[in-house]
Amino acid sequence: MNAPTNPELSRRRFLGGALAAAVSSLPAIAADSTAPAPAISRKIKLGVIGNGGRGAWIAKLFQAHGGYEMWAVADYFQEVADKCGDGLGVDRARRFSTLSGYQRLLASGIEAVAVETPPFFIPEHVTAAVEAGLHVYMAKPVAADVPGALRIEAAGRRATRQQRCFLVDYQLPTDPVNLEVAARIRDGGLGQIVRVVTTGHCGPQKDPPKTANMESRLRELIWVNDVAMGCDYLGNFDIHAIDAALWVLGRRPVAAMGTSAIRRPKPHGDSRDVVALIYEYADGLIHQHAGQALKNNNSGELSAAIHGTEANAFLTYWGKSFVRGGPKHFGGGAVENLYAAGAGRNIARFHREVTSGEFANETCQRAVDGVLTCVLGYEAAARRTRLTMETLLKENKRMEVDLRGLKS
Repeated sequence: MNAPTNPELSRRRFLGGALAAAVSSLPAIAADSTAPAPAISRKIKLGVIGNGGRGAWIAKLFQAHGGYEMWAVADYFQEVADKCGDGLGVDRARRFSTLSGYQRLLASGIEAVAVETPPFFIPEHVTAAVEAGLHVYMAKPVAADVPGALRIEAAGRRATRQQRCFLVDYQLPTDPVNLEVAARIRDGGLGQIVRVVTTGHCGPQKDPPKTANMESRLRELIWVNDVAMGCDYLGNFDIHAIDAALWVLGRRPVAAMGTSAIRRPKPHGDSRDVVALIYEYADGLIHQHAGQALKNNNSGELSAAIHGTEANAFLTYWGKSFVRGGPKHFGGGAVENLYAAGAGRNIARFHREVTSGEFANETCQRAVDGVLTCVLGYEAAARRTRLTMETLLKENKRMEVDLRGLKS
């Protein structure tokens, strides 16, 4: 996806994408590389859990890379798994469905798995994959609550001990311009960092009435409207901007305060679509965050502005990143095609790390910190009080989802 020109940028367009768009973007991935692509040393036998919009889309990117054998797929809905499997050429005997389908996929003879399911399920799926000795590639956010985030943290540590790759697919930190901006910030280019401002603006996701069970919420990204399933809108969209800040700062906040509201018409889920937060860091750094997911002609934005005593910098998902002023001034450049190009870079990185035995797994802790930061934010805003990370972790509040009536 290029920078959005449609003022009604939808969450589905951003998170799901279209299969045709994925295929047409593949040349841009290659063109965006800063070095020649290495020869494919061997193919990794891969399974994909979650075969809806983004799952099918990213499975095609794995296939196009050339270093993966698309071995198995699993989705709650059999027809979704079959459609994805048809597109990948997966044998019908290795297309699994129902809530337990992922277990059959993990036992199907794969070496690695890509997990593209709603955040509520990711800790369960990832923990099982690591226990099965597999390499794991996963979507963000990696959980929807504190217990889930801590399970991911434990799974990541176990994967590293087992010498398995564990990679979380954040795209913004893969962009060459964003990488240069971050390097100059870390090299003291802003002086002392005194203020951070992150922004997450997008259009709404449809939120129809609930039915007899959760099955209807599992389709077409409807689950992003439910906090327990999707980690609030803050965790599903805004987390890209929040992750950019944590990536540059190298730490997570210690407290948050703010407020939030539901302003979309006829809401049926409890995710808030308007939020204003102030995060505090241990050294007194102030981090403001504003987010909205409304049909109000916003242009779509995911960004982190970093302000220092000598200069300021801007990192973005769409548009131009730069460092303005100071000893490390950098005119910057356009961040291009990041949705597809960033995923392509991460897929290539995953292949390289699996085949060369690189097991640092440095994306894990930041992904966990990103979820905890978003949970801290949505809880502080919902309670309309100052909430510390220490209190949040002590509470260890599990978000419950009623799975009764679903196919097990």
